[in-house]
Amino acid sequence: MEKQILQILLEIRPEGEFLQSDNFISDGLLDSFDMVILVSELDKIFNISIEGIDIIADNFKNLITIKNLVHSYIDAAL
Repeated sequence: MEKQILQILLEIRPEGEFLQSDNFISDGLLDSFDMVILVSELDKIFNISIEGIDIIADNFKNLITIKNLVHSYIDAAL
């Protein structure tokens, strides 16, 4: 799953050094527009529907927080 998320991130921001960052937002790797694109791609690839209430910076800080968000939606669907 992390590889898929990283691949999406690199499609959005090919120059991003996501593996070296602990906070994509504060490091300037993602902005709000990027988050909207990311959510759309995550929804499509993982067959989930992330709700607007969960589209907050804390859920998109790094690979771990994004993975946890996706897992929470996958687990809820089971």
